[in-house]
Amino acid sequence: MRFSLFRAFSYLVGGLWTAWGGRKRIEARQLRNLRRLVEKVRRDSPLFQRLYADLRPSSEIELFDLPVTRKPELMAEFDNWLTIRSLPLDRAREHLRDIRKVGVPIRDVAVFQTSGTSGEPAVIVLSSSFIEYAYGIMLARFDRHTWKLIRKVRKLGVRVTITGGNGHFVGNGFSKLVQRLHPALARGFRLTFIEAEQPIDRLVDRLNAIANVSWIMTYPSVLTILVKEKEAGRLKIEPALFSTGGETLTDDLREQVRGAFPSLKYSILDPYGCTECPMLSFECSLDRKHVNEDWVIFEAVDEAMRPVPDGTLSATVLLTVLANDVQPFIRYDLGDCVRFYEDSCPCGSPFRSFQVEGRQATLVRVGEVMLSPLVFDLEHERARRIQLVQTSEREFEVRVEPVEGASAEVVFQEVIKSVKRVFRDNGLDDVAVQESEALPEFTASGKFHSVLPLRSGDARNGI
Repeated sequence: MRFSLFRAFSYLVGGLWTAWGGRKRIEARQLRNLRRLVEKVRRDSPLFQRLYADLRPSSEIELFDLPVTRKPELMAEFDNWLTIRSLPLDRAREHLRDIRKVGVPIRDVAVFQTSGTSGEPAVIVLSSSFIEYAYGIMLARFDRHTWKLIRKVRKLGVRVTITGGNGHFVGNGFSKLVQRLHPALARGFRLTFIEAEQPIDRLVDRLNAIANVSWIMTYPSVLTILVKEKEAGRLKIEPALFSTGGETLTDDLREQVRGAFPSLKYSILDPYGCTECPMLSFECSLDRKHVNEDWVIFEAVDEAMRPVPDGTLSATVLLTVLANDVQPFIRYDLGDCVRFYEDSCPCGSPFRSFQVEGRQATLVRVGEVMLSPLVFDLEHERARRIQLVQTSEREFEVRVEPVEGASAEVVFQEVIKSVKRVFRDNGLDDVAVQESEALPEFTASGKFHSVLPLRSGDARNGI
């Protein structure tokens, strides 16, 4: 696997040219890329050959001609899904079982996995051309404000990434892959990696031991922990910038971060992406998220997979990744809830902008009632972390990690009382909530979910 700066530069130039042409050029480029991808998968993917057998010619295809695809069905036919025949699923899984091979490519492709918070983890295959796309488009979409911000922060010190270290997850693996493919490019980012899943004391010690931490990139759930440690006086670092991803960043958390870290010089960056498409969007200087529409199609749809009007919250979102022709994601049900803005962004970007209202995998369902994890108050002065775990449709358990020297008994009583009140307020009087001896745990990818809903299917079996 090779990384070509020339090809990355071509994505940069093409991305700039497309943006300068406005909506007309963006939509024309998107349609050309879609038809090119459809032609490729019809030729080289046995699965899509079957799915698209009765559709009109690729040169005439429109987006809504194409069927919706979902992770379970695609993973069940992994060997027929890819457009290459050299990477069967058993070989990919064997590679992913070896933690020493994080960021190590298999011939001409890199292999990652999703965290599996919504069920079975997916195996994600990225080609060298996708890596080149990611860097080229990232640079093409940086505005003047972002370039100035990055230059200033890099001069201040070290960039730290806190993410999952116990698997082939893209947060850690992508950086290691770039270090292998282009060491000079990786050195330019001055990146230090810290595992999110380790005990909080050790995490804090690791951060305190790094001189001049200027920029931290992590999940909002981990950022919440850092805020509590900073407020308690145990965390000593003075970063100038935070960037988050992988979860929803709330306005309340933004305010808490600003209060706990007076050293912050800039707003919190919160670009939106996923393992299936790390460079799905970019964030402008006004904190709006814009879709990279020349290479990504992002459809906000209702439960019947019909488009919803701008300004309306979607039931889910369909993702089409036009830059990955090795593992095609075409009208792929991603499961997140988004809302497109009705107006053009004041920043002047011609790319559509949207808000992420919640990741579907984090929503709690009890019968016909669906609750956001944000409705539960799981903060307590005597606890470092509290976790609410749904063990069956109408049964939950509370896990507590008390602060040093504190008893968990009072925390359990008060948190359980608060959780039951939320259920009652939503007409759920028959929900059981009990104490658990287990400690709160991170997901496999290093995220900390304060609320763990029941996965689709049977009762939860661990985390």
